[in-house]
Amino acid sequence: MLKILFIADIVGKIGRMTINKLLPKLKKEYCPDLVIANAENLTHGKGLTKDTIEEMMKAGIDWFTNGNHAFSNKTEKLYTNNFPVLRPANYPINTPGNGYSIINVKEQQILLINLIGRIFMPMNYDCPFAKLNEILSSLANKNLSAIIVDMHAEATSEKIALRHYIDGKVSALVGTHTHVMTADQMITDQGTSYLTDVGMVGLANGIIGVDKENVIKTFLTQIKYPHVMSETGPAIFNAVLLSINPKTQKTQKIKPIIKFINF
Repeated sequence: MLKILFIADIVGKIGRMTINKLLPKLKKEYCPDLVIANAENLTHGKGLTKDTIEEMMKAGIDWFTNGNHAFSNKTEKLYTNNFPVLRPANYPINTPGNGYSIINVKEQQILLINLIGRIFMPMNYDCPFAKLNEILSSLANKNLSAIIVDMHAEATSEKIALRHYIDGKVSALVGTHTHVMTADQMITDQGTSYLTDVGMVGLANGIIGVDKENVIKTFLTQIKYPHVMSETGPAIFNAVLLSINPKTQKTQKIKPIIKFINF
């Protein structure tokens, strides 16, 4: 059985502190074969850098997916210098980096795919449905043990639609981006595990990882106030543990993980 720990969007320094504190213990408890995390909010809540990626690799994360902030810090070289970092596959064809990778684990091949949704998103991304079909078709002859898809999207309907569209074709479809863990984890009759959103790793007593005061002021006044990223206070850790049969590519168990810690 392959065990894969997928960690939600890591938000800012307090999110990284939470990973550093909790992940070593969780790896001892669950013994995952592969640890994946979404890194698009890793640095000050927006984007990622070489230093923050290396910090998280040292903490025990093996691979990173991304989203709409993939290039917020002008870190194109991260995607071309052999770092274990994906950007959404349905970015335009000339965008630096890769949207999927085959990862070798315990003599097994795991395909990790990163997609981004189009509903309520600011850019004109390519169709994630068509791109996923294209990737799966191009790798149909590969001897894959598991296929994991991170769908970084705002709209619940878009994620659920993709679940129906690819049911039975992938081992797991997990959603990221909204920073709030949903309670709809499931394994379909075709063996595809699903969770609309894994949640986040970051400030718990805020608004999706950001200090609450300025966000509330923006709602009250319709004047855009800057986001403030706290480095102290209660933090939440969200992840999902997937147990996948490598012979069938089907998920046998999906377990949401929620932990809290104070700084």
